[in-house]
Amino acid sequence: MGGDGGGDSVIHFVLVHGASHGSWCWYKLITLLVSAGFKATSVDLTGAGINLADPNSVFDFDHYNRPLFSLLSDLPPHHKIILVGHSAGGGSITAALCKFPDKISMAVYLAADMVQPGSTSSSNSSIKSVGEEDIWEITYGEGPDKPPTGVLMKEEFRHQHYYSQSPLEDVTLASKLLRPAPVRALLGVDKLPPNPKAEQVPRVYIKTGKDNIVSSLRQDRFVEKGPPSQFYTLEESDHCPFFSVPTTLSAYLLRAVSFLKL
Repeated sequence: MGGDGGGDSVIHFVLVHGASHGSWCWYKLITLLVSAGFKATSVDLTGAGINLADPNSVFDFDHYNRPLFSLLSDLPPHHKIILVGHSAGGGSITAALCKFPDKISMAVYLAADMVQPGSTSSSNSSIKSVGEEDIWEITYGEGPDKPPTGVLMKEEFRHQHYYSQSPLEDVTLASKLLRPAPVRALLGVDKLPPNPKAEQVPRVYIKTGKDNIVSSLRQDRFVEKGPPSQFYTLEESDHCPFFSVPTTLSAYLLRAVSFLKL
């Protein structure tokens, strides 16, 4: 069931990063999932990771999510896709649900806003007030008289806000690989149309217990607004459990998929 057996069902985790991160951030989790016998793929959204696009030129939500859409469209039908979206990646997996509701078996929201198609998001949970100049480095791809195009958390705040429980080597890795998040593209999550088929896909929420980006209360509100079929809490995790508690995160994902009817 885990490995690719031709026509047999294959559980395939597709991992979607949040703002400023990239496919690189999942390296620990991919290793654990593959070691457990499952397929796992991470993707760089447009302007993230090693994707060559300039993030300050990405203004459209579909453009930002295009690498994810391309990946999903190419996967064979016997792959049972488990979409995992971290933080602002929650909006990306909701967008994917709207386009590929028949291909996705489960959507997992990891410290992310469980955006409902056709509703207004509480705005991207990993990008707090863009005007907080002490925290964010703001870029203006079209000039200072235009709205901001990209934001990146200043280095001195990253450990406190993103990675308070994470190993120092992962903080160092992130400092070399983070890229500005395309603010205007991310705001496009509010334009997703209603999709009844997408709403039928089982949803799982995984809460991060020591998160300094998305508070415990805020995550509880996400869950109350759209109760998932399963709910888990990573008590010792900061905002980035793929660094701080990857083994526990992997165990929760495997527990979640054990409830799937294949």
